Amino acid sequence: MTTRTALACVTGRFQPVHEQHLELFEIALRDADQLIVAITNPDHGARHEEPTSAHRHRDSANPFNYFERVRLLTAALTDRGIAAETTIVPFDLTRPQHWPEYVPLHARHLVRAYSDWERHKAELLADAGYPVTVLDGDPVQRLSATEIRSRIEHGEQWEDLVPASVIPVLQSLLPKVTGSWAGGER
Repeated sequence: MTTRTALACVTGRFQPVHEQHLELFEIALRDADQLIVAITNPDHGARHEEPTSAHRHRDSANPFNYFERVRLLTAALTDRGIAAETTIVPFDLTRPQHWPEYVPLHARHLVRAYSDWERHKAELLADAGYPVTVLDGDPVQRLSATEIRSRIEHGEQWEDLVPASVIPVLQSLLPKVTGSWAGGER
């Protein structure tokens, strides 16, 4: 971004939050006074099939509820020293008519595009009247929450993929989510 703005916004499911999410938050705050972290798929009713992302509506891709994701994000934001300038809100992508109630229309959205899904999301936000900055993401360097969830499910090392402050919160949630994964889709 080149123009300073009062508000920046980053949207995502944060299932769970990881280092590349925090990197994007910090990029957003370089040119903004305040950051809004907008949690998509905040509840079961907000999920829908999306042709550009085959998994984002599935229960297995959404093991943490809104409250749990707020806890994870708060731990990470506090540890990074950016909690005071950040507001976390729900952001139901299925209800664009309500987006301005959670994220003001003058908030600049930052979207790191790794796939067609992120480019599509950027178009949706721009069509709704938001200023949008798209940052190209290198798919080879992408850190995905899907990979983190897969490692947890298979008992593999995952702790190095999330901020250290998130580990104890995530560990407290693991009995709930690993039981769900063991039984397949919730």
